[in-house]
Amino acid sequence: MQAYKLQGKIAPSGELIISEAIDLPAGDVEIILLQKSTSTQKSAYSETSQLKSTQEKPEYNIDTLRELLKKGTPVSPDFDPDQAKWEYLKEKHNL
Repeated sequence: MQAYKLQGKIAPSGELIISEAIDLPAGDVEIILLQKSTSTQKSAYSETSQLKSTQEKPEYNIDTLRELLKKGTPVSPDFDPDQAKWEYLKEKHNL
């Protein structure tokens, strides 16, 4: 899959208008839109983060994590995470 960056706009009717010629063969495409933000426009992210900051923060029990780490078995110095992932995938997909 190749990516192309083009400029365009959304018409009041909701249609996508691309303001430059496209030299591509006819066929299906997948379109990803990135809307340019302006300083007067609040993003959904900032509104969400403001809502989260006003809510109470959850309490975490660090002692439980410490106990879990103490009870766990130590990892071998020659442990290879990539090999472990491969072994897991072989078993999962019957390879």
